[in-house]
Amino acid sequence: VQLVESGGGLVQPGESLTLSCVGSGFTFSKYRIYWYRQLPGQERELVANITKTGENTNYADSVKGRFAIFRDNANNAVYLHMRNVQPEDTATYFCNMFYVTGIYVWGQGTQVTVSS
Repeated sequence: VQLVESGGGLVQPGESLTLSCVGSGFTFSKYRIYWYRQLPGQERELVANITKTGENTNYADSVKGRFAIFRDNANNAVYLHMRNVQPEDTATYFCNMFYVTGIYVWGQGTQVTVSS
């Protein structure tokens, strides 16, 4: 059971970026997927999540209106489209799922740096 993030990088303020989270080893369409972000020495912040079918999404207030989460179950992928990024969006971004009781699966993270 694995989640792998990609798509991070260095971007300038105001630009857009799309992160990917690809799952393997499980039936991807049966799980809600979450995106978190974390700065060194700080707790992980929940950014967005999406239900199994993609019908419902939720966002942190800090990203609402700028980020969009969507999924492609045929390709076992969830995406986080980040629009109008700002320096405060700089963080390592992780995807996450609650697999079974007591077991949460995390990806390795992808770094996003917003700087001019």
